[in-house]
Amino acid sequence: MVEADNLGTYVLKFRGAGPGPKALVAEIIGGELARRLGLRTPELVLGYLDPRIARSEADPEIQDLLRASSGLNLGVDFLPGSAGFDPAGWSVDAGFASMVVWSDTLIQNVDRTWRNPNLPVGHGEIWLIDHGAALYFHHNWPAAPFDATDHVLREAATQLKTADKALAPRTTRELPEEVVGLGPEQWLGDGRALDPTDRAQATAAMRPRGRTPRR
Repeated sequence: MVEADNLGTYVLKFRGAGPGPKALVAEIIGGELARRLGLRTPELVLGYLDPRIARSEADPEIQDLLRASSGLNLGVDFLPGSAGFDPAGWSVDAGFASMVVWSDTLIQNVDRTWRNPNLPVGHGEIWLIDHGAALYFHHNWPAAPFDATDHVLREAATQLKTADKALAPRTTRELPEEVVGLGPEQWLGDGRALDPTDRAQATAAMRPRGRTPRR
């Protein structure tokens, strides 16, 4: 948790952590795609971590992480007072659930299960967070088809065809190209710029296929 020089409070996701910069790329693409599809996601910002901060950290492992993350990292707006989503105790609108499952299928988000919903509830609203495990195809080409069997909202998502009709027209060819361009170029490809072929593959893999998610 950090307070930035704009006085905002953010959860800082480190570029030097184990998953590497690809996880931050997935965070940006997944979160900003969801936002453009009308789903609630916290504000995402790029935050500069001063290399001097690592010098004052006593724990050697944390110091190594801070040193490896000096420079640009990703900040996620902190949601004060929010609570974790409990699928057993929270009624979810079928339309909303269907939109979330559709969106998560588009980005192949495997990290929205009952064990780890990544759906904080704040001010009576459900938010979508933590998309770093999405887009797993950019870790290993080719990726297997996405399976929504374990999705925390699968049972409530009874209007997938309606969600597809509403959201598919919004996912134009330009949309993934726009959100891919929001992150620093050096984060693409483990800190190196992707060549044009890889960038084209990443964009093509996110285009809608005209199919609803497998349930």
